[in-house]
Amino acid sequence: MTTTEILTGERADLLETLRQHRWFLTFTAQGLSDEQAASSPTASVLSIGGLIKHVTSVEENWVKFVEHGTSAMESDPESTANENHEANFRMEPGETLESIIARYNEVAAYTDKLVETVDMDLSHALPSAPWFPEGKTWSARRVFVHIVAETSQHAGHADIIRETIDGQKTMG
Repeated sequence: MTTTEILTGERADLLETLRQHRWFLTFTAQGLSDEQAASSPTASVLSIGGLIKHVTSVEENWVKFVEHGTSAMESDPESTANENHEANFRMEPGETLESIIARYNEVAAYTDKLVETVDMDLSHALPSAPWFPEGKTWSARRVFVHIVAETSQHAGHADIIRETIDGQKTMG
């Protein structure tokens, strides 16, 4: 695609929707200190910084799936996958909200370029996991829709957390 081409159709719709829900998610962090972004003020252990970090990781992993197939999402059974999964939901000592958002923006920009160029029908078998049906494949299109859903869901979580911190709401 050249810079003079304008995206239309599903690619434009996917990009607009991804960007809108990313904005909702990052808006919840606006004006927070690192301590506030790392806090878990609700009954959940979730924090705004942790949610942004998690959504970044999920988006990045699904993009690897689109580009490299099933093997990109298979984990090493000897690894500390569970520990890494839990760490993706929290801000670790030394992490800043600014650095987490910067990383999210990098991943988002990469994903956006992929949405602009990839064959939307490119499909791969989902990895074997209890949460995926056996033998199911997902197209790039389906992956991008999933990223929208994941981002939207966690933007809602972040909005509740932010409202608990200081009353700010993303909408309303």
